[in-house]
Amino acid sequence: MAQIGMGGFNVLPPVIKNLIIINVLMFLAQQVWAEWTYENLGLFYFDSPFFQPVQLVTHMFMHGSIAHIFFNMFALWMFGSVLENVWGPKRFLLYYFITGFGAVILHQVAGAFQLYEITGSVLTPENLGTYSQPQIETIRSIVSAPVVGASGAIFGVLAGFGLLFPNTLLYVYFLFPIKAKYFILIYIGIEIYMGFVNSPGDNVAHFAHLGGALFGFILIKIWGKDKRRFY
Repeated sequence: MAQIGMGGFNVLPPVIKNLIIINVLMFLAQQVWAEWTYENLGLFYFDSPFFQPVQLVTHMFMHGSIAHIFFNMFALWMFGSVLENVWGPKRFLLYYFITGFGAVILHQVAGAFQLYEITGSVLTPENLGTYSQPQIETIRSIVSAPVVGASGAIFGVLAGFGLLFPNTLLYVYFLFPIKAKYFILIYIGIEIYMGFVNSPGDNVAHFAHLGGALFGFILIKIWGKDKRRFY
């Protein structure tokens, strides 16, 4: 078992608390200035005319719906609070942002591959008239649709919890017990499948989720060379 400091387990550690507060405040701001926040703070493809470097951070504090922010913040609290208690606030915050940026990297790479398959280049084509309507729609979805949400970093948190606490029982729908390692593997497997299927109308950034999990796995392995698992 893990030793959680002299003060015991903190149910709402400081980084988790502040991340939740910032996300909620940003979500409320979106309801007032929806168009401005999406166009300026959502993450666009790097070759999009709407892309700004600040979006690499700001998009992680925006969400598309109440359900989106609720489930992300619930997962952040449920799994992230354990990690912050084990690691401390500084390491957890570093982990959170590295996995969030890892999500951005894989999402952008996936978009570049999609563009390359259509146009032979990772840059936005100047003349869309030479492509079919489905191809044009795909190009526009890559270039003009902003990505919002903390989900990439949340998947990093899930991966971290699954690696450090692989045998901890989780209860799906509060009824069905499953070990954390199997739950995370199944969840990631679904994301891989959905990412490659690329169903029409699917507005979920599956490769961002996978990027967060992948960078979380790499970071845990780097940090954990001389560490043991907890439970």
